[in-house]
Amino acid sequence: MSLPHALLTALLERPSAGLELARRFERSIGFFWHATHQQIYRELRRLEQAGGVEALPAEDGRGRKKVYRVLPAGREELRRWVEESQDPRPLRDALMLRLRAEAIVGPTSLPAEIRRHLVLHRQRLALYEEIDARDFPPEKTSRQARLRRLVLQAGIEHERRWIAWCEQALALFEELEQAGDQD
Repeated sequence: MSLPHALLTALLERPSAGLELARRFERSIGFFWHATHQQIYRELRRLEQAGGVEALPAEDGRGRKKVYRVLPAGREELRRWVEESQDPRPLRDALMLRLRAEAIVGPTSLPAEIRRHLVLHRQRLALYEEIDARDFPPEKTSRQARLRRLVLQAGIEHERRWIAWCEQALALFEELEQAGDQD
């Protein structure tokens, strides 16, 4: 996924000013595609120069707050990208590499870091479950709502899997410590 496509998606959901878009991004798309405010503004300028979006005149006439909307070329680019074939990405997580290194240079304090990750994943899961309960009541069955919820459910399952893995890793560390296994 690329930032321009994330921005086109968000703008098709609702035309927005850059700051509003950045705030919305932090509360939704940003859970699975992070971008800084500077990256968002830079990409909006690029999309505007490429003819994918346009800045509407400011409502207050001062010209400071640009509200962006997607143009037909931007919509077509998003459609092209959605239909594009893409292989799954391999796992690339520094914690996995640190665990491999711990196997060689340990014991280390890595279990404390895994406990910290466990807390963070539990917090993220609680947030996702709160969003699910708030934003997707049973009566919300439109195509758009169901597909958005599917993305959220992937996040929920992702967090549950990380929680299970952290618990498994911590149990193994405890077992190894009790056994005095150092190799």
